[in-house]
Amino acid sequence: MEAYHDQEWGVPERDSRALWEKLILDGFQAGLSWKTILYKREAFREAFEGFDAERVARYRAGDVERLLGNPGIIRSRAKIEAAIGNARAFLEVEEKAGGFSAWLWELAGGAPRDNRFRTRAQVPAQTEASVAMAKALKQRGFKFCGPVIVYAFMQATGMVNDHLVGCHRHRACR
Repeated sequence: MEAYHDQEWGVPERDSRALWEKLILDGFQAGLSWKTILYKREAFREAFEGFDAERVARYRAGDVERLLGNPGIIRSRAKIEAAIGNARAFLEVEEKAGGFSAWLWELAGGAPRDNRFRTRAQVPAQTEASVAMAKALKQRGFKFCGPVIVYAFMQATGMVNDHLVGCHRHRACR
């Protein structure tokens, strides 16, 4: 967890595939801890073929059953089927909206928002920006992307800098 915090969380991510992977993993986190997902991340990467959206978009019923039998990942039919549908939605955004990364970052305002929270109690679970992004994602066909999940995604991918001001990573992620 410390390595994830110090090396990944809050670092602005601009790679479309990496953003899609993170959105899918945040969707799988719903109702669970991030620690659970982080420990299973490599199994997810293997199960979803490196989060290759073109491959995942072609998954069918047999692939869903294969994934449901994989003890290395979260075996939720709804989340697995959402991930497959989200691959299709991702490819459509890549093709029709100028790229997934560009589209998301435009929704986020183009640059990281530098929050200057001093305590964890100040950090919101969702914001107007995450509500708007969740709505835009849903309009494009994405699932498991409500405003709370999307805000966690925005934090993790550096669209917002919610490292507390006293955290050694705050300045680096501005």
